[in-house]
Amino acid sequence: MATVNFLVKGKDNPATIYLRFRHGRNHDYTKSTNKLINPKDWHPKKKMPYLRDEQLKNLSTALSDLGNDIIKAYNNESADNIDGNWIQKQIDIFNKVHKISNKSDLVIECINDVINTAGTRENAFKERGLSKSRINSYKNLLKIFKTFQEWKRRKYRIKEIDLHLSEDFLNWMLDNEQYSLGHAKKKIDDLKTVCLNAEANGILANPQLKSIKGGKVDNNYIIYLSPEELDKIKLTKILNEALKNVRKWLLLGCNIGQRGGDLLNLTEKNFTNKNGLELIELKQQKTGKRVAIPVLPTTKEILKEGLPYKIAIQKFNSQLKILCELAEINMPTEGAKPVMLDKEGKIIEKDENGKYNESGIKRKITRTFPKYELITSHVCRRSFATNQYGILPTPLIMQITAHSTEKMLLQYIGKTSYDYAQQIADFYANQMKQQNEEK
Repeated sequence: MATVNFLVKGKDNPATIYLRFRHGRNHDYTKSTNKLINPKDWHPKKKMPYLRDEQLKNLSTALSDLGNDIIKAYNNESADNIDGNWIQKQIDIFNKVHKISNKSDLVIECINDVINTAGTRENAFKERGLSKSRINSYKNLLKIFKTFQEWKRRKYRIKEIDLHLSEDFLNWMLDNEQYSLGHAKKKIDDLKTVCLNAEANGILANPQLKSIKGGKVDNNYIIYLSPEELDKIKLTKILNEALKNVRKWLLLGCNIGQRGGDLLNLTEKNFTNKNGLELIELKQQKTGKRVAIPVLPTTKEILKEGLPYKIAIQKFNSQLKILCELAEINMPTEGAKPVMLDKEGKIIEKDENGKYNESGIKRKITRTFPKYELITSHVCRRSFATNQYGILPTPLIMQITAHSTEKMLLQYIGKTSYDYAQQIADFYANQMKQQNEEK
Protein backbone atom coordinates (compact mmCIF):
# COMPACT_ATOMS: atom_id res chain seq x y z
CA MET A 1 0.00 0.00 0.00
CA ALA A 2 1.32 3.44 -0.96
CA THR A 3 1.85 5.95 1.84
CA VAL A 4 2.61 9.67 1.98
CA ASN A 5 4.23 11.34 4.98
CA PHE A 6 5.67 14.78 5.62
CA LEU A 7 8.85 15.76 7.43
CA VAL A 8 10.93 18.79 8.34
CA LYS A 9 14.72 18.62 8.22
CA GLY A 10 16.89 20.73 10.53
CA LYS A 11 16.01 23.54 12.92
CA ASP A 12 16.60 26.58 10.72
CA ASN A 13 13.67 28.99 10.52
CA PRO A 14 11.99 28.87 8.09
CA ALA A 15 12.38 25.18 7.28
CA THR A 16 11.19 23.34 4.16
CA ILE A 17 8.45 20.75 4.47
CA TYR A 18 9.28 17.58 2.53
CA LEU A 19 6.96 14.89 1.20
CA ARG A 20 7.99 11.24 1.37
CA PHE A 21 6.22 8.74 -0.88
CA ARG A 22 6.73 5.02 -0.29
CA HIS A 23 5.34 1.90 -1.90
CA GLY A 24 7.17 -1.40 -1.53
CA ARG A 25 10.91 -1.61 -1.97
CA ASN A 26 11.08 -0.02 -5.39
CA HIS A 27 9.36 3.30 -4.67
CA ASP A 28 10.76 5.58 -1.98
CA TYR A 29 11.02 9.25 -2.95
CA THR A 30 11.45 12.43 -0.92
CA LYS A 31 10.60 15.75 -2.57
CA SER A 32 10.20 19.34 -1.40
CA THR A 33 6.61 20.58 -1.16
CA ASN A 34 7.87 24.17 -1.60
CA LYS A 35 6.08 25.01 1.64
CA LEU A 36 7.85 26.54 4.65
CA ILE A 37 7.27 26.40 8.42
CA ASN A 38 8.89 27.39 11.68
CA PRO A 39 10.25 24.07 13.09
CA LYS A 40 8.67 25.03 16.45
CA ASP A 41 5.25 24.78 14.76
CA TRP A 42 5.91 21.24 13.49
CA HIS A 43 4.50 18.23 15.38
CA PRO A 44 7.22 15.54 14.99
CA LYS A 45 4.98 12.62 15.97
CA LYS A 46 1.91 13.56 13.94
CA LYS A 47 4.17 14.78 11.12
CA MET A 48 1.88 17.76 10.61
CA PRO A 49 1.80 21.40 11.81
CA TYR A 50 0.45 22.20 15.25
CA LEU A 51 -3.05 23.68 14.88
CA ARG A 52 -2.21 26.86 16.80
CA ASP A 53 -3.71 29.41 14.44
CA GLU A 54 -5.68 29.77 11.20
CA GLN A 55 -2.59 29.88 9.01
CA LEU A 56 -1.25 26.60 10.43
CA LYS A 57 -4.68 24.99 10.11
CA ASN A 58 -4.80 25.98 6.42
CA LEU A 59 -1.28 24.61 5.92
CA SER A 60 -2.27 21.31 7.57
CA THR A 61 -5.33 21.04 5.33
CA ALA A 62 -3.24 21.75 2.22
CA LEU A 63 -0.72 19.04 3.12
CA SER A 64 -3.50 16.52 3.75
CA ASP A 65 -5.09 17.37 0.38
CA LEU A 66 -1.72 17.03 -1.35
CA GLY A 67 -1.17 13.60 0.17
CA ASN A 68 -4.67 12.43 -0.78
CA ASP A 69 -4.31 13.70 -4.36
CA ILE A 70 -1.00 11.91 -4.84
CA ILE A 71 -2.47 8.63 -3.58
CA LYS A 72 -5.46 8.99 -5.93
CA ALA A 73 -3.19 9.85 -8.85
CA TYR A 74 -0.99 6.85 -8.02
CA ASN A 75 -4.01 4.53 -8.02
CA ASN A 76 -4.90 5.70 -11.54
CA GLU A 77 -1.36 5.50 -12.91
CA SER A 78 0.70 2.63 -14.29
CA ALA A 79 3.42 1.51 -11.87
CA ASP A 80 5.96 1.82 -14.71
CA ASN A 81 5.44 5.60 -14.77
CA ILE A 82 6.08 6.19 -11.07
CA ASP A 83 9.43 7.78 -10.25
CA GLY A 84 10.77 10.87 -8.53
CA ASN A 85 9.91 13.08 -11.49
CA TRP A 86 6.31 11.85 -11.40
CA ILE A 87 6.05 12.70 -7.69
CA GLN A 88 7.47 16.17 -8.32
CA LYS A 89 4.98 16.73 -11.13
CA GLN A 90 2.05 15.92 -8.83
CA ILE A 91 3.38 18.40 -6.26
CA ASP A 92 3.76 21.08 -8.93
CA ILE A 93 0.23 20.45 -10.19
CA PHE A 94 -1.16 20.72 -6.69
CA ASN A 95 0.72 23.94 -5.91
CA LYS A 96 -0.71 25.58 -9.01
CA VAL A 97 -4.20 24.81 -7.67
CA HIS A 98 -3.60 26.83 -4.58
CA LYS A 99 -2.26 29.82 -6.48
CA ILE A 100 -5.83 30.47 -7.68
CA SER A 101 -8.27 30.24 -4.81
CA ASN A 102 -11.26 31.92 -6.49
CA LYS A 103 -11.72 29.28 -9.21
CA SER A 104 -14.20 26.48 -8.63
CA ASP A 105 -13.10 22.99 -9.69
CA LEU A 106 -16.67 21.79 -10.28
CA VAL A 107 -17.06 20.64 -13.90
CA ILE A 108 -20.26 22.64 -14.43
CA GLU A 109 -18.60 25.83 -13.15
CA CYS A 110 -15.59 25.25 -15.41
CA ILE A 111 -17.84 24.82 -18.46
CA ASN A 112 -19.60 28.06 -17.50
CA ASP A 113 -16.21 29.74 -17.21
CA VAL A 114 -15.37 28.83 -20.82
CA ILE A 115 -18.75 30.15 -22.01
CA ASN A 116 -18.55 33.38 -20.00
CA THR A 117 -15.03 34.18 -21.21
CA ALA A 118 -15.62 33.10 -24.83
CA GLY A 119 -15.22 36.65 -26.12
CA THR A 120 -11.63 36.90 -24.86
CA ARG A 121 -10.46 33.38 -25.70
CA GLU A 122 -8.08 32.62 -28.55
CA ASN A 123 -9.76 30.74 -31.39
CA ALA A 124 -8.34 28.35 -33.98
CA PHE A 125 -7.12 31.27 -36.09
CA LYS A 126 -5.10 32.77 -33.21
CA GLU A 127 -7.66 35.57 -33.03
CA ARG A 128 -9.71 36.87 -30.12
CA GLY A 129 -13.14 35.37 -29.50
CA LEU A 130 -14.69 31.92 -30.00
CA SER A 131 -17.15 31.45 -32.86
CA LYS A 132 -20.87 31.29 -32.26
CA SER A 133 -20.89 27.59 -33.15
CA ARG A 134 -18.15 26.83 -30.60
CA ILE A 135 -20.01 28.71 -27.89
CA ASN A 136 -23.19 26.81 -28.72
CA SER A 137 -21.24 23.57 -28.54
CA TYR A 138 -20.12 24.36 -24.98
CA LYS A 139 -23.66 25.40 -24.04
CA ASN A 140 -24.84 22.05 -25.35
CA LEU A 141 -22.16 20.29 -23.26
CA LEU A 142 -23.35 22.22 -20.20
CA LYS A 143 -26.92 21.04 -20.69
CA ILE A 144 -25.91 17.42 -21.32
CA PHE A 145 -23.46 17.19 -18.42
CA LYS A 146 -26.01 18.70 -16.02
CA THR A 147 -28.46 15.97 -17.03
CA PHE A 148 -25.72 13.35 -16.58
CA GLN A 149 -25.02 14.61 -13.04
CA GLU A 150 -28.71 14.55 -12.19
CA TRP A 151 -28.86 10.95 -13.41
CA LYS A 152 -25.80 10.10 -11.28
CA ARG A 153 -27.17 12.15 -8.34
CA ARG A 154 -23.85 13.84 -7.69
CA LYS A 155 -21.61 16.69 -8.82
CA TYR A 156 -18.24 16.03 -10.43
CA ARG A 157 -14.95 17.87 -10.05
CA ILE A 158 -12.34 18.35 -12.75
CA LYS A 159 -9.85 15.95 -11.14
CA GLU A 160 -12.49 13.16 -11.33
CA ILE A 161 -12.63 13.21 -15.13
CA ASP A 162 -10.60 10.10 -15.90
CA LEU A 163 -10.78 7.29 -18.48
CA HIS A 164 -13.45 5.40 -16.54
CA LEU A 165 -15.73 8.41 -16.06
CA SER A 166 -15.34 9.60 -19.67
CA GLU A 167 -16.30 6.11 -20.88
CA ASP A 168 -19.27 6.11 -18.49
CA PHE A 169 -20.36 9.52 -19.81
CA LEU A 170 -20.00 8.35 -23.43
CA ASN A 171 -22.04 5.19 -22.87
CA TRP A 172 -24.74 7.16 -21.04
CA MET A 173 -25.05 9.56 -23.98
CA LEU A 174 -25.35 6.65 -26.41
CA ASP A 175 -27.55 4.26 -24.43
CA ASN A 176 -29.69 6.50 -22.22
CA GLU A 177 -29.95 9.67 -24.30
CA GLN A 178 -29.74 8.09 -27.78
CA TYR A 179 -27.22 10.59 -29.12
CA SER A 180 -25.34 9.63 -32.27
CA LEU A 181 -21.79 8.34 -31.83
CA GLY A 182 -20.38 11.36 -33.63
CA HIS A 183 -22.19 13.83 -31.36
CA ALA A 184 -21.29 11.89 -28.20
CA LYS A 185 -17.60 11.78 -29.13
CA LYS A 186 -17.66 15.50 -29.85
CA LYS A 187 -18.97 16.14 -26.32
CA ILE A 188 -16.08 14.06 -24.93
CA ASP A 189 -13.67 16.28 -26.86
CA ASP A 190 -15.40 19.41 -25.53
CA LEU A 191 -15.26 18.08 -21.96
CA LYS A 192 -11.55 17.33 -22.32
CA THR A 193 -10.95 20.88 -23.59
CA VAL A 194 -12.78 22.29 -20.56
CA CYS A 195 -10.59 20.20 -18.24
CA LEU A 196 -7.40 21.28 -20.01
CA ASN A 197 -8.50 24.90 -19.69
CA ALA A 198 -9.17 24.39 -15.97
CA GLU A 199 -5.74 22.79 -15.57
CA ALA A 200 -4.13 25.79 -17.29
CA ASN A 201 -5.86 27.97 -14.69
CA GLY A 202 -4.25 25.99 -11.87
CA ILE A 203 -7.07 23.55 -11.12
CA LEU A 204 -5.95 20.00 -10.49
CA ALA A 205 -6.77 17.67 -13.39
CA ASN A 206 -6.64 13.90 -13.48
CA PRO A 207 -3.36 12.31 -14.72
CA GLN A 208 -5.41 10.29 -17.23
CA LEU A 209 -6.87 13.40 -18.88
CA LYS A 210 -4.52 13.42 -21.87
CA SER A 211 -5.38 9.75 -22.58
CA ILE A 212 -9.10 10.52 -22.95
CA LYS A 213 -10.13 10.41 -26.61
CA GLY A 214 -13.28 11.54 -28.35
CA GLY A 215 -12.55 12.01 -32.02
CA LYS A 216 -14.53 12.13 -35.20
CA VAL A 217 -16.57 9.30 -36.68
CA ASP A 218 -15.97 8.39 -40.31
CA ASN A 219 -18.79 9.61 -42.52
CA ASN A 220 -19.81 6.65 -44.64
CA TYR A 221 -22.77 8.47 -46.19
CA ILE A 222 -21.70 10.88 -48.92
CA ILE A 223 -24.79 12.89 -49.84
CA TYR A 224 -24.42 14.95 -53.01
CA LEU A 225 -26.44 15.96 -56.05
CA SER A 226 -25.30 14.52 -59.37
CA PRO A 227 -25.21 16.67 -62.55
CA GLU A 228 -28.39 14.91 -63.68
CA GLU A 229 -30.16 15.71 -60.41
CA LEU A 230 -29.02 19.33 -60.57
CA ASP A 231 -30.40 19.59 -64.11
CA LYS A 232 -33.67 18.10 -62.85
CA ILE A 233 -33.86 20.74 -60.11
CA LYS A 234 -32.98 23.48 -62.59
CA LEU A 235 -35.79 22.46 -64.96
CA THR A 236 -38.47 21.92 -62.30
CA LYS A 237 -41.36 24.35 -62.71
CA ILE A 238 -41.64 26.47 -59.57
CA LEU A 239 -44.12 29.28 -58.91
CA ASN A 240 -43.06 30.11 -55.35
CA GLU A 241 -40.56 33.00 -55.34
CA ALA A 242 -38.92 31.87 -52.10
CA LEU A 243 -38.19 28.45 -53.58
CA LYS A 244 -36.85 30.07 -56.76
CA ASN A 245 -34.46 32.03 -54.55
CA VAL A 246 -33.41 28.85 -52.71
CA ARG A 247 -32.82 27.11 -56.05
CA LYS A 248 -30.59 29.96 -57.17
CA TRP A 249 -28.50 29.70 -53.98
CA LEU A 250 -28.29 25.91 -54.40
CA LEU A 251 -27.12 26.05 -58.02
CA LEU A 252 -24.63 28.78 -57.20
CA GLY A 253 -23.34 26.81 -54.22
CA CYS A 254 -22.84 23.62 -56.22
CA ASN A 255 -20.98 25.70 -58.78
CA ILE A 256 -18.50 27.40 -56.44
CA GLY A 257 -18.01 24.68 -53.81
CA GLN A 258 -18.37 26.61 -50.54
CA ARG A 259 -20.00 25.76 -47.20
CA GLY A 260 -23.50 27.05 -46.54
CA GLY A 261 -22.43 29.82 -44.17
CA ASP A 262 -19.85 31.21 -46.61
CA LEU A 263 -22.23 30.85 -49.56
CA LEU A 264 -25.15 32.70 -47.96
CA ASN A 265 -22.88 35.57 -46.82
CA LEU A 266 -21.79 36.43 -50.36
CA THR A 267 -22.36 40.02 -51.46
CA GLU A 268 -21.32 42.09 -54.45
CA LYS A 269 -18.15 42.99 -52.50
CA ASN A 270 -16.92 39.40 -52.93
CA PHE A 271 -16.84 39.79 -56.70
CA THR A 272 -13.60 41.30 -58.03
CA ASN A 273 -11.74 41.67 -61.30
CA LYS A 274 -7.97 41.17 -61.42
CA ASN A 275 -6.14 41.57 -64.71
CA GLY A 276 -9.35 40.85 -66.60
CA LEU A 277 -10.13 37.72 -64.56
CA GLU A 278 -13.45 37.79 -62.71
CA LEU A 279 -13.17 36.21 -59.26
CA ILE A 280 -15.19 35.47 -56.15
CA GLU A 281 -12.92 36.09 -53.14
CA LEU A 282 -13.81 35.16 -49.58
CA LYS A 283 -12.40 34.07 -46.24
CA GLN A 284 -13.86 30.79 -45.06
CA GLN A 285 -15.49 31.01 -41.64
CA LYS A 286 -14.46 27.53 -40.50
CA THR A 287 -10.85 27.38 -41.69
CA GLY A 288 -9.93 31.06 -41.93
CA LYS A 289 -8.46 30.34 -45.38
CA ARG A 290 -8.82 32.83 -48.21
CA VAL A 291 -10.01 31.35 -51.49
CA ALA A 292 -10.36 32.84 -54.97
CA ILE A 293 -12.89 31.19 -57.30
CA PRO A 294 -13.04 32.07 -61.01
CA VAL A 295 -16.44 33.23 -62.22
CA LEU A 296 -17.13 30.63 -64.91
CA PRO A 297 -19.76 30.97 -67.67
CA THR A 298 -22.09 28.67 -65.70
CA THR A 299 -21.79 30.99 -62.68
CA LYS A 300 -22.53 34.02 -64.87
CA GLU A 301 -25.62 32.27 -66.21
CA ILE A 302 -26.91 31.64 -62.67
CA LEU A 303 -26.22 35.26 -61.68
CA LYS A 304 -27.36 36.96 -64.88
CA GLU A 305 -30.18 38.65 -62.93
CA GLY A 306 -28.02 39.30 -59.85
CA LEU A 307 -27.36 37.53 -56.58
CA PRO A 308 -30.25 35.78 -54.83
CA TYR A 309 -31.55 37.66 -51.81
CA LYS A 310 -30.39 36.93 -48.28
CA ILE A 311 -31.78 33.96 -46.37
CA ALA A 312 -30.97 32.43 -42.97
CA ILE A 313 -29.20 29.09 -43.18
CA GLN A 314 -31.91 27.38 -41.09
CA LYS A 315 -34.56 28.55 -43.58
CA PHE A 316 -32.30 27.55 -46.46
CA ASN A 317 -31.96 24.01 -45.09
CA SER A 318 -35.68 23.53 -44.55
CA GLN A 319 -36.65 24.91 -47.96
CA LEU A 320 -33.97 22.87 -49.72
CA LYS A 321 -35.88 19.74 -48.75
CA ILE A 322 -39.12 21.17 -50.14
CA LEU A 323 -37.37 22.17 -53.38
CA CYS A 324 -35.78 18.74 -53.84
CA GLU A 325 -39.05 16.99 -53.06
CA LEU A 326 -40.75 19.02 -55.80
CA ALA A 327 -37.94 18.03 -58.16
CA GLU A 328 -38.56 14.37 -57.20
CA ILE A 329 -35.10 13.82 -55.77
CA ASN A 330 -36.54 10.90 -53.84
CA MET A 331 -34.30 7.90 -54.46
CA PRO A 332 -34.05 5.75 -51.26
CA THR A 333 -30.76 6.82 -49.71
CA GLU A 334 -29.01 5.76 -46.52
CA GLY A 335 -27.91 8.65 -44.34
CA ALA A 336 -28.30 10.46 -41.03
CA LYS A 337 -30.87 13.11 -40.17
CA PRO A 338 -32.45 14.61 -37.03
CA VAL A 339 -35.81 13.12 -36.03
CA MET A 340 -38.09 13.24 -33.00
CA LEU A 341 -37.99 10.06 -30.91
CA ASP A 342 -40.35 8.83 -28.20
CA LYS A 343 -39.25 7.12 -24.98
CA GLU A 344 -38.92 3.78 -26.77
CA GLY A 345 -36.71 5.22 -29.49
CA LYS A 346 -39.41 5.17 -32.18
CA ILE A 347 -39.77 8.03 -34.65
CA ILE A 348 -42.63 10.44 -33.94
CA GLU A 349 -44.21 11.49 -37.23
CA LYS A 350 -45.58 14.97 -37.88
CA ASP A 351 -49.29 15.46 -38.44
CA GLU A 352 -50.84 17.02 -41.55
CA ASN A 353 -50.09 20.48 -40.14
CA GLY A 354 -46.41 19.68 -39.76
CA LYS A 355 -46.57 19.44 -35.95
CA TYR A 356 -45.79 16.65 -33.49
CA ASN A 357 -48.72 15.19 -31.57
CA GLU A 358 -46.53 14.13 -28.65
CA SER A 359 -43.34 15.31 -27.01
CA GLY A 360 -40.02 13.57 -27.52
CA ILE A 361 -36.31 14.12 -27.93
CA LYS A 362 -34.61 15.32 -31.10
CA ARG A 363 -31.81 13.01 -32.19
CA LYS A 364 -29.90 12.23 -35.38
CA ILE A 365 -30.40 8.67 -36.59
CA THR A 366 -29.05 6.69 -39.55
CA ARG A 367 -31.58 4.96 -41.76
CA THR A 368 -32.82 4.86 -45.35
CA PHE A 369 -34.82 7.97 -46.28
CA PRO A 370 -36.03 9.59 -49.50
CA LYS A 371 -32.97 11.51 -50.65
CA TYR A 372 -34.60 14.94 -50.41
CA GLU A 373 -34.97 14.48 -46.64
CA LEU A 374 -31.17 14.29 -46.29
CA ILE A 375 -30.36 17.42 -48.29
CA THR A 376 -28.80 20.32 -46.36
CA SER A 377 -26.64 23.31 -47.26
CA HIS A 378 -23.51 21.15 -47.10
CA VAL A 379 -24.64 19.41 -50.28
CA CYS A 380 -23.28 22.41 -52.20
CA ARG A 381 -19.62 21.94 -51.35
CA ARG A 382 -19.74 18.16 -51.55
CA SER A 383 -21.56 18.17 -54.90
CA PHE A 384 -18.98 20.52 -56.39
CA ALA A 385 -16.04 18.43 -55.17
CA THR A 386 -17.60 15.11 -56.20
CA ASN A 387 -18.84 16.21 -59.63
CA GLN A 388 -15.60 17.97 -60.55
CA TYR A 389 -13.31 15.16 -59.40
CA GLY A 390 -11.66 13.66 -62.47
CA ILE A 391 -12.67 16.68 -64.59
CA LEU A 392 -10.83 19.55 -62.94
CA PRO A 393 -7.25 18.87 -61.79
CA THR A 394 -7.37 17.76 -58.17
CA PRO A 395 -5.13 20.64 -56.92
CA LEU A 396 -7.60 23.14 -58.38
CA ILE A 397 -10.52 21.48 -56.60
CA MET A 398 -8.52 21.61 -53.36
CA GLN A 399 -7.78 25.29 -53.92
CA ILE A 400 -11.50 26.04 -54.10
CA THR A 401 -12.70 23.72 -51.34
CA ALA A 402 -9.62 24.55 -49.19
CA HIS A 403 -8.82 20.93 -48.38
CA SER A 404 -5.25 20.76 -47.06
CA THR A 405 -4.33 17.39 -48.54
CA GLU A 406 -5.47 15.18 -51.39
CA LYS A 407 -6.18 12.41 -48.87
CA MET A 408 -8.65 14.69 -47.06
CA LEU A 409 -10.38 15.53 -50.33
CA LEU A 410 -10.69 11.86 -51.31
CA GLN A 411 -12.16 10.99 -47.90
CA TYR A 412 -14.54 13.93 -48.18
CA ILE A 413 -16.02 12.77 -51.49
CA GLY A 414 -15.88 9.08 -50.58
CA LYS A 415 -13.11 8.12 -52.99
CA THR A 416 -10.61 5.36 -52.23
CA SER A 417 -7.10 4.61 -53.41
CA TYR A 418 -8.75 2.35 -56.01
CA ASP A 419 -10.65 5.31 -57.48
CA TYR A 420 -7.41 7.29 -57.64
CA ALA A 421 -5.64 4.42 -59.39
CA GLN A 422 -8.53 4.16 -61.83
CA GLN A 423 -8.25 7.88 -62.60
CA ILE A 424 -4.56 7.47 -63.41
CA ALA A 425 -5.28 4.42 -65.59
CA ASP A 426 -8.02 6.32 -67.47
CA PHE A 427 -5.65 9.25 -68.03
CA TYR A 428 -2.96 7.05 -69.61
CA ALA A 429 -5.57 5.17 -71.65
CA ASN A 430 -6.76 8.50 -73.11
CA GLN A 431 -3.16 9.49 -73.82
CA MET A 432 -2.56 6.24 -75.72
CA LYS A 433 -5.81 6.70 -77.63
CA GLN A 434 -4.80 10.20 -78.71
CA GLN A 435 -1.37 8.99 -79.83
CA ASN A 436 -2.89 6.18 -81.89
CA GLU A 437 -5.33 8.60 -83.52
CA GLU A 438 -2.47 10.91 -84.50
CA LYS A 439 -0.53 8.11 -86.25
